Amino acid sequence: MTRQLITFHVGSQCLGVDIMATREIRAWSPTTPIPQVPAFVRGIVNLRGMVLPVIDLSARLGWGDTEPGARHVIMVLQIGDRQYGLIVDAVNDIATIDGAAVQPPPGISGDGQDELLEGIVSVDGEMVLILDLERLAHNFGVPEEVAIAA
Repeated sequence: MTRQLITFHVGSQCLGVDIMATREIRAWSPTTPIPQVPAFVRGIVNLRGMVLPVIDLSARLGWGDTEPGARHVIMVLQIGDRQYGLIVDAVNDIATIDGAAVQPPPGISGDGQDELLEGIVSVDGEMVLILDLERLAHNFGVPEEVAIAA
C-alpha cells in the first residue's frame, strides 16, 4: 500500500510526516514564550485567532536548539485533536512511498528517542526518518487551554 509523506530537513537530517497530518506551512514568525513548559516548546503564535503551540523539533529530538531565522518555517500539523507548529529548516517535497519499504527504527539510541520514529525509508537515495506524531506529541507539556483553539 502506498502512502504520501511531506519531507523536510532539520539540520542535515531528512524527516517525513504523513501528508494527511499537515495543515499548512507558514513562514517563521517569532513566538511568545509561555511559562513552565519543556525547553523544546518555543512558545505560541496566533494562527487566525487560534493559539498555536510551537515546538522546536530539533530540540525535541535531542539534536540541540534551533536558532530560527528567515529561512525556517513552521509546519502546522494536526496531532490527535490538536494542532501544533513544528520549527523545521526547510520543507522538501511530497514523497509517495511503498508502505512495505518502511523499515522499523533501529532501537539503538538508549535514550528513548527512537520511540519517536515510526520507521525509516529511502526516498531518492536519502534516508528519511518518519516521525510517529502521536508519540512525538506525548508529554509536550503544553497546557490544555493553550493547545486548543481559543
